[in-house]
Parts: sequence; C-alpha cells; structure tokens
Amino acid sequence: MTSNAVHLLASYVDALRPIIYIKHFDFNAVDILIKQVVTNQEIHEYNDAGGYVYFESKNPKCYNISYDIETFLLNFYHEDDGENFLVLKDIHFYLDNPKVIALLKSIALKTLNRENFYTTIFMVASKLVIPNELENLITVFDIPIPQVNQIRNIIKQFSQNLNCNVENNVIEELALSFKGLSEFEIIQILNLAYQNGGAINKDDKQLIIQEKEQFIKKTGTLEILNFPETINDIGGLNKLIFWLQKKAKVFKNLDQAIKYGVDIPKGILLVGMPGCGKSLVAKATARLFEVPLLRLDIGKLLGKYVGESEENFSKAIKIAEAVSPCILWVDEIEKAFAGIGESGGGSDVTTRLFGNFLTWIQEKENTVFVVATSNDISKFPAEFLRKGRFDELFFVDLPNGEERKKIFEIHLKKRGKYHKNIDIISLLDQTEGYCGADIEAIVKETIENAFIDNKDTISTDDLLAVIKSTESISKSLKKKIEKIRESLSKISIKPAS
Repeated sequence: MTSNAVHLLASYVDALRPIIYIKHFDFNAVDILIKQVVTNQEIHEYNDAGGYVYFESKNPKCYNISYDIETFLLNFYHEDDGENFLVLKDIHFYLDNPKVIALLKSIALKTLNRENFYTTIFMVASKLVIPNELENLITVFDIPIPQVNQIRNIIKQFSQNLNCNVENNVIEELALSFKGLSEFEIIQILNLAYQNGGAINKDDKQLIIQEKEQFIKKTGTLEILNFPETINDIGGLNKLIFWLQKKAKVFKNLDQAIKYGVDIPKGILLVGMPGCGKSLVAKATARLFEVPLLRLDIGKLLGKYVGESEENFSKAIKIAEAVSPCILWVDEIEKAFAGIGESGGGSDVTTRLFGNFLTWIQEKENTVFVVATSNDISKFPAEFLRKGRFDELFFVDLPNGEERKKIFEIHLKKRGKYHKNIDIISLLDQTEGYCGADIEAIVKETIENAFIDNKDTISTDDLLAVIKSTESISKSLKKKIEKIRESLSKISIKPAS
C-alpha cells in the first residue's frame, strides 16, 4: 500500500472523522492499510461470515453468543469513554435498516461531541451506499491504484520472489499496460502469465488485455467490441489515416514517447456525412493501435435517482481507465448529449453529464484514446470544439471519384467477386453523391442477384443495374446534408481526405 494512502487515512483518523467509508473489493488490502494506520490499539471487526471476529485471525470472538450487527454496535455505543476502532465489512447490506443507521449516527455524534469518547468506524464494502441520515458524518476514502513506478516495483518484487529474471524494457512495457489495475489484480495476472509460460515477457501484454476485458463484461455501460476491419478496409480518408498512423506509433511505444516528452494522445472528433466511414475508422483505429475497442452508450448511463447518472458515468470512465490503453468510442455523440443547455428534467442530467465528459477529456492524462463520431455538431457549444478537448477534428465528406473506386474494389475483393473485366471507372460517373455505405449496399445486392440467377461472376452491367435502382444518400438526405455543410462552414476543421 502506498505511503500516500496510509498518510491520508491516518490524517482522517487524527481529525476525528467518525465514519470512514472504504469502497474496495480486496478486503485483505484494506486490512493491511488499516493495520498500518492503527498500530497500537485493538481493532474490532464485524463481518457477515463470522459476526464479531478477531481482526487478525477472523475467528469468532464469542462462540456462545449470537451477535448480530445491532448487538455489536450497541456494545460500543454504551461505553462511556475510551478509544475504539470498528471495522464493518459488507456494511452496504445493512444500510436500509433504521436501527443500524440510528446506532451508527449515535456513535458518530457521540465521538464528535463527548470528551474522552473516540470511536472511528471503518465501513468497508465493494459498493458505495450512503443513507441521507449519515451523509454529513461519512468520509469516503478511495484506495489509490498503483502508479507506474509502484507497478514497476510490484513486477520486480514478483520476479525476485520466483527467481524469475525480467528484462528492464519488459518491465517498462508491462508497467504501462498494467495501469489502472490494483496490486491484487496485477499479481493475479503475473501469476497466470508465469504459470502459462514459465517466464514474464512482452508477449504477456496480450494476456493483460484479455484479463482487462473481464472488467467490461461485468458492466452495463460499456461494451467491448471485436471487429475484423483494419485501416486497409477504408477507402480514402488519406489525411486522417496518415494522422492516425502517427498516433499509433506513439501508442505502440508509449514508454519511449513519454520519456522523449511526447504528450499522450487524447483523441479525435470525426464529423460529417452519414455512411461515409466514421464508425469504420473507430473500429480500424483499435486494430491499428493494437488495443481493445470499448463503446460507451450514454443512454445506459441515465439513472432514475438524483446523482445516479453521474455516478454511472464516473464508473464507466474508471473502468475504461482500468482497461487502458484502449479506444473509447462514443458513437453519434450529438444524440448521446441531446438537450444540452436546455432546462428541466432529463436535459439537466444530460447537461451535467456533458460537463463531466468535457472536464474529463480536457484533464485526462491516461491512455484512453477517445474516438467521437457525429453527423451534426451544430447544437454543441463552442467550448466542445476548441483545441485541448480533442487532438484534432476531421471532416468526413462524401467520397470523391478515386475514393469511390477504392471502396468498390474493397467490397468486391472482400466477397471474392473482383475481376479485371469489371470496369469500375464507368461506375464512378453513375455514383456521384453516393456514400461508402451506398456502394457497399450496391455490391451486396449485385452479388445476391447473381447468386439467385445462378451466375458464376458479376459484370459491370450487373452493378450499373443496381446503381440505377439505388437512391444515393445525397438525394435521400438532401436537406440534412445541406444543414451539416452549413454548420461545418462556420468552424475550422480538417478534411479527412
């Protein structure tokens, strides 16, 4: 446990904070921390498994007496003076009990108001539950996760214990990959890596990513995605791809880049026409950076209680940071934050969430790379678009002739139907104003028709026939596209092509 954590918890105890709530799943780590703070006094523990137990051994203190939590608390409330330290494990199960709440409140107020009565209550649980009656008496204490220098020491200590040599450059690489995990989780993964291969090396970065994916599967606010798409599946957008390739070099060599003085990339905002590859870029970026892809669903963050949405957002961000380095994809961000700046009901919640998002992306110093996509940013406030939020803003327009040619080739080759007799050049004049999604739909329908007609191959005429029956996005969404172009003309934004 870090000296900073010990010092901070000790300062809370010395300041007579009556109730200290420690939200953490690793009770052993919490016990070690409390023992470092409370060195000379007895610690009294109550947990659901054993009732009133010895803090060190966890054996029951009273074999012949039935002790529930009310009896345990009454025992200390009735004392007239002295200094006591109580540890209540899995306390959240009891915080809907009025008697328990009343006893906790009475002990806390007695500590604050009566001389010679000092009782510090450590409430320990993996879930944060704070009743209104105790809100002003509780101090929430977060055990900080290890920083990179501490992770290095954990790896070194682990290797020494097993007499397993780990090269310094491997330690540096793994330390960055372990960022966001607790000491307990780091040691568990190191154990797994050692058992699998009998050594610790750079290849274990992939194991770390796989284990981090377990975090995502346990949440309802984030989704981990696996797509086969790569940068080679994108037709055009050359300026954007070149920019991403530069950032990928930084991401793949983070330790060296940080030592050189390079800032950790924050992310990008992709704005532009529907169906032109923004989502495809988000998927391909994860492959390019060789990191997991997480999708944040803002709609799933919204809760029915006051503060619940903000708590869900904070939890989602903490999980993303724990899984980092990763790509965090916020798709159609204009829909996610619809109603910002308005008043009343859900709009107030959305505005607060938007503010939290802006603050986080502005101040973050972690390896979560944000890819936000949007069709229309006209309703966003100006501060959302200023430098410092994202590394860059790119405009994804309808594909030009060269890009449409490449898109046709990509989709025909992907389905094994590309051959030299297809005159793609003749298709370009007929697909002016078509987006990438339109072209993909044309190729898919053409191949389906050929299968139904028992054709071995497809021809240029087959493709042209489907093109004639397919309305382009520039016609079907004409007014929306005009509105998008008008809003984008008012801001400075780089073209992706």
